[in-house]
Parts: sequence; structure tokens; C-alpha cells
Amino acid sequence: MLIDYSLYLVTDSTDALLGQRDLVKVVEEAIEGGVTVIQYRDKTSDTADLIRTAKQLHAVTQKHGVPLLINDRVDVVLAVEAEGVHIGQDDMDLATARKLLSPKAIIGVTCSSVSEAHAATLGGANYLGIGTMFATSTKLNTKSIIGTAGTRVILEHLAAMTELPHRVATVVIGGINASNVQRVMYQSKSTFRGLDGVAVVSAIVAAQSPKDAAAHLLELIKSPPAFAGPFTGKVKGRTAEELVSKVQNVVKQVGLEVPVCHNMTNTVVQNFAANVAVAIGASPCMANDAGEAEDLAQLGGSLVINMGTPTPDAISNYIRAVQAYNSCGGPVLLDPVGAGGSSLRREAVKKLMAGGYFDIIKGNEFEIGVVWGFSKSQQRGVDSGKSDTSLAEKARLVKKLAARERNVVIMTGPVDVISDGDRTFLVRNGSKLLGQITGSGCTLGTTVAAFVAVEKEDKLLAALAGILMFEIAAEYAAVRPGVNGPGTFVPAFIDVLNTIAGQAEADDSKWLASAKVEAVDAA
Repeated sequence: MLIDYSLYLVTDSTDALLGQRDLVKVVEEAIEGGVTVIQYRDKTSDTADLIRTAKQLHAVTQKHGVPLLINDRVDVVLAVEAEGVHIGQDDMDLATARKLLSPKAIIGVTCSSVSEAHAATLGGANYLGIGTMFATSTKLNTKSIIGTAGTRVILEHLAAMTELPHRVATVVIGGINASNVQRVMYQSKSTFRGLDGVAVVSAIVAAQSPKDAAAHLLELIKSPPAFAGPFTGKVKGRTAEELVSKVQNVVKQVGLEVPVCHNMTNTVVQNFAANVAVAIGASPCMANDAGEAEDLAQLGGSLVINMGTPTPDAISNYIRAVQAYNSCGGPVLLDPVGAGGSSLRREAVKKLMAGGYFDIIKGNEFEIGVVWGFSKSQQRGVDSGKSDTSLAEKARLVKKLAARERNVVIMTGPVDVISDGDRTFLVRNGSKLLGQITGSGCTLGTTVAAFVAVEKEDKLLAALAGILMFEIAAEYAAVRPGVNGPGTFVPAFIDVLNTIAGQAEADDSKWLASAKVEAVDAA
């Protein structure tokens, strides 16, 4: 029996989700909406009630040609002749379940690590329930929250296994709903393997119309996310020379299109960021209320999330705004300011990464390390601090993070590193005066975000163009007559940015002769 795992419904009979509705009717409506697998899960009812409800559910699933699986209880599977069972790591072991059931029975196993997935696959599981993806109130006994990153690692391992007895299907579970299902499918996909489907609970069981909720979810599952739409993977250059030769046109395009650059940032840098945006040809919008994001996202611009003040309300606002831009394909840049400075900031990064997709992640070595999942030492405020990591190690980290998140990552420093998970480059431009003023990193984020708003096909090219314009302008400003330090540097810097924008409009690319970009093998 060929099973379609695309939309897998796990039932919940609690009052919190089901209320006073009839579970059997809810399940039938969900199947009519497109649910492809049903798992009956009830941890509290006695055996007689479980069998009675399971028989009613099986009558419905058989009518629609959808398999019914029972959570944990092999005895209930046998009693109602259901198609299979789903077992957790603390339930009956796989080998015993297989002995008790027919060879054709479907057996799924919960897995939250590579070792668990490996063992279940070799043990003959038909599918793996990978998770928990996100925190959820419907499953309290969660060993770990693995997110898209952990899911991707498991999928990569399965793709590399050579001793597979058969192809094992995969679904992911935990907090999946209409706001994140496309991102989960997109970001979990490894080079050679993606998910076969998603398992949902409250997104359907608690819905006012289970049929409509299921139909909407299935439509989302079958289509790519809006943020991946414009980004077709078109590579406009593989060498440093090829990419630098195309930077001038991107700079010019910013001036022609005047993209809106929506900044949700701290008050310390708002004025500076707005001035930089205007100087490069963009249209700044400083709006920290997520209530405006849905309308602003429709303007075709980009969003900058600057984690300067990570209060709970601010993080909630950021996530709402990111989801608004994600839903219409608007580029989003994350600047995890001071991510390594405190446990509160590290937790904020986790919430943001779980809350939406970021086209660009820009930060210093410590901040990028926190996004990856580690930090070698406590970060002092928002400053990068002293590094003991080699350039080669930094390049490998940036490339791995970009590949994991399926985006572009920029690690700033004396030498910047930029990668899309495939191409990786070093940029050796800039001025030490950038490190002596407040908000230089934040305004670089504003610049890059404006550029990716006009160059969505090759986001690495867009990011590189923004970095070069910003850092070459800093070099020119630093040597201008009358610039004696940080105080006189800032106005000169804004002037030079505007001058370069004007040169680009006039097709004058002499400024790019100062570009210092080199490809690096970050294997």
C-alpha cells in the first residue's frame, strides 16, 4: 500500500482543543479537506473506549481510503484491524511491535536525533515522526526541540545511509500550522532529501472548519513559500570578478526603484540608519509596531530586524512582522545585535529563528556563533570582542550556517565573510573608523536590506553589493580632508555614500576599482 504522508493528522480529544465536538465528525471533515493519514492518539481513555472510538474512526478512514494508525497501543490496532501503529521512544520497541503485527502493517517511530532515526530505519520502520519541531502545548513530554536545523541533519543522514532496507518516509511534528508549514518544508530540505509531509494537531482539530483548515494546509504544503518564489537560485556569478562586475548595476537599481527599507531597530541608530538609507537611494521607514507590517510588506521593499532591545513585546512584534513579509515574499534581514551578551538575548535569537525565515543574517563572529548554536565566550555588550578563530574556520561556519538556513550569511569583522552555502567570499574593504562609531553594523544591515529588495534572484550578489558600497564609502570618507576622527567621519561617510549612488546613476563605476573580494574554499 503506497501511503501519502503529505498531511498527517494526529487527533486530540481534550476539551482544550476538541471541546464538545464529535471527534469522528472532525476527522471526517479533515479527510474531506485533504488529510492523507490519521493517527488516533488518546492517552487517558480506558481500553474499551479506545477500541469503540477507533472502530468508528476506522469506518470513516476506510470509506475515504485513508490509513488509520493508533498511537502506542498495538492491542487496539489488532482489535480494530487498523493499518498500523505509531510508537515513541518510551513505548513498545519496534521489533516487538513488528512481531505482533502483520508484515504489511505500517509502523512509525518518533525520532529526535540521528541515532534514533538510524536505529528505527534499520529496524524496519515505515516512517519516522521527526520532532519536536517547535514547542507545543499538545505534547508535554518533549525530549528536545530540534527545529528545522535538527530535522535537516536527520534527513541528511538518511540520504547518506547505504544500508537502507527500504525507503523510510518522514514527517515532522510539533507546532506546525499555516503560518510556518511552508518554511518548515523549505528549510528542512537537505541537498538530497526533503520531508514527505507534516503532522499537525491543533491546526486542524481546533479549527472552526477542519475541512477548510486541512485544504488550506495541503495547498501550502504543495506550493513553495512566497519568499522562495523570486529566489529561483539563479547564480549571476561564481568568481569574485564576475560578481563585482555586476555590483554597479545593483547600486544603480536601488536609485531607480527607491525601495522601502522598513527598519524595526533600536532608537539609538534610527536617525543614522534613515540617513544612510536616503543616501544610497532607498526610502527608510522606521516603524516598530508589527501592526503596520502587513501593509508595509505590500510595498515591495525589505525588512530589517535589529535585535537591539529584545524585550518580550519587541520579540513578539518582530516575529509578527517577519511572518507578514514572509507571506508575500518580502526579503528580511536579521541583525542579532549582542546575541552573545546574555542568556536573554540568546533565547531571543532562538525565538526569532523559530518564528520566521530570514533571507539574510548579518552579525559579528559572536553573533553568528549564537545563531549557529554556540558561542565560545561571553560577548561584551554589542561589540565583537577579540577573536581567536582563524579566517578559514570563520568561512566554514558562515558557509555551514547559510547552507543550513538556505539563505545568505554575512559575518562582519576586519575581514568580512559572506556565503550562500555554495559560494563563499572574503571582503577586505572598510575603515577602522567604522568600529569607532555607534550603529555602523546596524546601518550596514539597512544598506544590504535595501539592495536585496531590488536583487532577489541572486541574494549573495545583492549582499555583496551592499557591503562594497558601504565599506568603500567608509574608506573614501576616512581620508577626506577635514576628517580627523569619528565625529567628523559620520557626515563625510553619508556624503560619500550619496556620491557613489550618483556615480552609479551616471554609470561611473571607478569606485569599484577599490573592491577587495576573493573567493575562498570553505569546505
